[in-house]
Amino acid sequence: MATNKCVSVATIQERFNLVNFTPELNLEEAQVTVADVNRPALQLHGFYEHFEASRIQVIGNVEAAYLAKKSDEEKAESFAKLFSYEIPCVIYCRGEKPEDVLIKEAIKAKVPVLGTDRATSEFMSALIYSLNKDFAPYTTIHGVLVDVYGEGLLITGESGIGKSEAALELIRRGHRLVSDDVVEIRRPNNERLYGRAPSITQYLIELRGIGIIDVKSLYGVEAVKDEQRIDLVIKLEDWSKEKEYDRLGMTDEYMNILGLDVTCHSLPIRPGRNLAIICEAAAVNHRQKKMGYNAAEELYRRVQNNINENQ
Repeated sequence: MATNKCVSVATIQERFNLVNFTPELNLEEAQVTVADVNRPALQLHGFYEHFEASRIQVIGNVEAAYLAKKSDEEKAESFAKLFSYEIPCVIYCRGEKPEDVLIKEAIKAKVPVLGTDRATSEFMSALIYSLNKDFAPYTTIHGVLVDVYGEGLLITGESGIGKSEAALELIRRGHRLVSDDVVEIRRPNNERLYGRAPSITQYLIELRGIGIIDVKSLYGVEAVKDEQRIDLVIKLEDWSKEKEYDRLGMTDEYMNILGLDVTCHSLPIRPGRNLAIICEAAAVNHRQKKMGYNAAEELYRRVQNNINENQ
């Protein structure tokens, strides 16, 4: 497992198209190390207990209105105190403009000051969501991730067992490729996992005997997707006569990824089985279960009713 240690302020500035009020400073040198943000209203008033200096400081209408009532000397004192802490940057929202005294203190302390026209709460929500993805627990899995009817289907198995071939057939049936061979997985919260392709292999599939094919070029942009939530795992394995396979699906099996259990089906490979159709059916069945209908439970209910009627 790996995690990103930091995100540069330059990345955030480019990502959200922020105005840079301190072009004299190098935004690449300023680093963000936590996903949370802070509105420094109390700090501007002089209260610094429990102050999280490692967070991005966001200034909205409330803070701007409070500062407007202060004299230049009081503002300089407040800003000097604020910038004495190692904060990554300050971001003004709602089109508010920083005053010259703030810019002066910020340049002196080498703290970038940025701005946006977006509403404060809406911008903070988007920023926290973005940073949570950057700092989310991270791992990679050997497999193929496909979007099938909106369900994220992660196909795993030994090398050469047919994962890429199954994915290609799913693409031809109108579904979308997310990643082939290596899937980068992040857990931005305690409920969901998201997978995407490494930038170097994005939109590409390796087919033994043919080589590398570009799915986006061959089948169009509607055949690929940049990111997908992982809902179901299909584990391909060689057929074994000695092994008992689940034929009813009364109990679910799970695969633990980054601390979250994801429903997993073991699919035995045998000549004549159409993997794409089976994977497609598994995705639809999983979606149906989430909507409250379980075919295995319905069969069990019918059998019980039949037994009761005969008795």
